[in-house]
Amino acid sequence: MNLFDLEGKAALVTGGNGGIGLGMAQGLAAAGAKVVISGRDERKSAAALKLLGNNAFFLKGDIADEKTCRSIVDQAADRLGRLDILVNNAGINIRKSPQDYSLDEWKRVLDVNLTSAFVASQAAYPHLKRAGGGKIVNIGSMMSIFGASFVAPYAASKGGIVQLTRALATAWARDKIQVNAVLPGWIDTDLTRNARKEVQGLHERVLARTPAGRWGEPADLAGIAVFLCSKASDFLTGTAIPVDGGYSVQA
Repeated sequence: MNLFDLEGKAALVTGGNGGIGLGMAQGLAAAGAKVVISGRDERKSAAALKLLGNNAFFLKGDIADEKTCRSIVDQAADRLGRLDILVNNAGINIRKSPQDYSLDEWKRVLDVNLTSAFVASQAAYPHLKRAGGGKIVNIGSMMSIFGASFVAPYAASKGGIVQLTRALATAWARDKIQVNAVLPGWIDTDLTRNARKEVQGLHERVLARTPAGRWGEPADLAGIAVFLCSKASDFLTGTAIPVDGGYSVQA
């Protein structure tokens, strides 16, 4: 038995058309899963589909809208004939000092990063239960643990992801649904490239602070995605796993 085989499994990765989401989607597809990615950018998604192969599909929509979010989950299950895996990856960040955020900016970050994960998980629950169990992977951040002066709503949303993960894990364990979180560190994505432009000296500090001596790459998340979505993790639930090149343990 191959504990990491995902042949016959069906997965939805929100925000799976780039960055960490695409890295995870590639891992799932390589392990045999059929994958649906969601996002708002059709051009970006078309490029992602070329990397994912013939068993991948794209659904367009703003995951922060409740009706759209539920529809994407249901459409993914309908397109694939079932749903076994949900990766709640969609996320945004707005970097400012806390006193400078508008309430609309605060709400937008929370809606995309945290509320959509709850809504998508709630919508996925009957599909996963019908499949006899399943896996939900929520993407947190090292900001689920650490503090930074310029990420108040982002950090709040990612801290919330960890507690949402634990709540869903305890609620749905008897349904054979495992819910875990991944907490990426500094990964080279569009979001963090913007951070390097906005936060002076960030690149140098990350390299100095990370024992691996480099920024992470989206492909570095492929293995943890396969593990958390496969039989190998059937008794692992409610965890929050840092993936950060040693950033969180560096003295």
